[in-house]
Amino acid sequence: MKKLITVMAALLLTGLVATVASASEDEKIAAYFYAPYADTAAVKKKLEEGGFEVVATYSPTKKSETVVVTCPGLKKLASKPGRGFGAVMRVLVDDEHRRVAYTNPVYFEKAFLQDDYDPAIVSKVRQKLVAALGKDGESPDAQEADDLAGYHFMMGMPYYEDVYELAEGKNEELLGKLEGYKGGKMVVFTLDLGNGSTLVGVDLDRRTKKFTKKIGTQNAEILPYTILIEDGKATALAAKYYLAVSYPLLSMGEFMTIATVPGAIEKELEKPFR
Repeated sequence: MKKLITVMAALLLTGLVATVASASEDEKIAAYFYAPYADTAAVKKKLEEGGFEVVATYSPTKKSETVVVTCPGLKKLASKPGRGFGAVMRVLVDDEHRRVAYTNPVYFEKAFLQDDYDPAIVSKVRQKLVAALGKDGESPDAQEADDLAGYHFMMGMPYYEDVYELAEGKNEELLGKLEGYKGGKMVVFTLDLGNGSTLVGVDLDRRTKKFTKKIGTQNAEILPYTILIEDGKATALAAKYYLAVSYPLLSMGEFMTIATVPGAIEKELEKPFR
């Protein structure tokens, strides 16, 4: 009898776990967390004390700064083929809205890591960010958990894997072209991923990056744009994908107001390699 009860309990527990897992896949995940406002110097200090490496600071708008960070966990995940875009998280010191907003690792790593998503590592990164910066809210920008790996804006729009293939050549030569273009002014940061590949943050033309004013400066931490140099190729996320996944509340009408931007971004990213 005791054995039967134990077996029944195990079956019930298995069913409960399956139900919870299913529910968690159906829940919406916020793209960004909000934290109490602090200036850039204070934010950088909190992040460094919390175990993060500050890779760069960058001004996407006149009234905000992006602090780009990484950590061993992110680098480990990003060292897998084609996953380098998940090597960094971003924190927006937003003077316009008087708040700090930062990327939710669960949201962006589910999108960027695909089948290589590791919930244990990503959960630790999330906990570290929340512990370092605090959390007093979530952005309304969100997607259902099970939609993120296969995200695309609509039929005919690119997926994560539909990257821009910018150039081919030896990794060091491709990196050299980027660092030498316009006297190196285009490069915001270079991050060695430890597997022979490099993630490079790049600045966009002043007119091009004004798109955030049209669709929302509150998510301006998506800049700087990034290029991944790996296995003899320089690639970048397709702008129609990256902008849409970073602005999940974007309507078709709003997207049409920046219709020329994805093409402009692709052309700018290609220029250093010509």
